[in-house]
Amino acid sequence: MKRTALLHAELSRVIASLGHGDMLVLGDAGLPIPNGPQRIDLAVTSGLPPLADVLRAVLTEMQVERVVLASETLAREQKGALPAWCAGQLSVTPELVSHEELKRMTASAKAVVRTGECTPYANIVLCAGVTF
Repeated sequence: MKRTALLHAELSRVIASLGHGDMLVLGDAGLPIPNGPQRIDLAVTSGLPPLADVLRAVLTEMQVERVVLASETLAREQKGALPAWCAGQLSVTPELVSHEELKRMTASAKAVVRTGECTPYANIVLCAGVTF
């Protein structure tokens, strides 16, 4: 049995295969997933699992050097604060791009993880760093 929080074998395998700069996208239930990246569908029902829980588990195994959010994500929050689903979890300041650009970025991702999150614009691109 694994010692980290992430128990999903397919997701753990993808994270282990990431190289420096590779992208992993965590998306809400409505994010379109293009052909190309591996699709890991965790969505069970509306809200389950929440993106915050998936992000927390992924961050136990993934070294992240860059984070990208849609600017529309922060526009929904009061005073441009980080949304509750990622507040306090990120070790780097997110870069902002348009939602359309974020959707284009998914085509270059190694994998896209679909959660049950139903909050608009609840999508995040995690770029792999190195541990040395």
